[in-house]
Amino acid sequence: MNGGLSQGALAVIIPVLNEAARLPATLHALRAEIPGAEIVVVDGASTDESVGVAREAGARVVFAARGRGAQLAAGIRATSAPWLLLLHADTVLAPGAGAALARFIAAPDAGARAGYGRFTLATAAPWARRMERLVAWRARVLGLPYGDQGLVISRALLTRVGGMAALPLMEDVDLVRRIGRARLVALPIDAVTSAARHARGVRRRSLRNLTCLALYFLGVAPWRIVSFYHGRE
Repeated sequence: MNGGLSQGALAVIIPVLNEAARLPATLHALRAEIPGAEIVVVDGASTDESVGVAREAGARVVFAARGRGAQLAAGIRATSAPWLLLLHADTVLAPGAGAALARFIAAPDAGARAGYGRFTLATAAPWARRMERLVAWRARVLGLPYGDQGLVISRALLTRVGGMAALPLMEDVDLVRRIGRARLVALPIDAVTSAARHARGVRRRSLRNLTCLALYFLGVAPWRIVSFYHGRE
């Protein structure tokens, strides 16, 4: 089987909200790279054709309250796979991802670690390369890979660190902080994310995201931060 992963060993959990335009590319790449994976799409009350697109592609669809944390938690509960890949709906795994995931999972100490991909933007614009370098530094030095890099983790380790918190925002930061930088591994996988959202006001979005992160580290509840975040979309 492509990628070397056995049937049912890995479940891919994808939280979705109105992603019908971007979801097909994500699902197609997963089927090509990890054909043995169970794909669980967790819809947060989409008003477009996201659910239909997911079902047509053969994904299992479950429903949850809006918010990536709650949706990811629901998707994790819906599967019994021993390994989980948490992935954004607009993030496409580049060729070779399946083999890299299989090597990581097969390693003797894999159950005690979590892996993440390289943040890559689907554009040739120079600003994208600068952003990619900044994200690589943040993940490597601060131990803060974000959800758009993907995260592969064993169910056992996820349980040991307290599971996925049903947060409306910062769910990825919350999880990787509990995993800890020493247990995070950069994988040779390009996680190619749509540049459409990032291209709209690059500096403004970067400042907003940095402000949200600062508020989180200052102890402001995610339920308060989310109002600031969405108020500046």
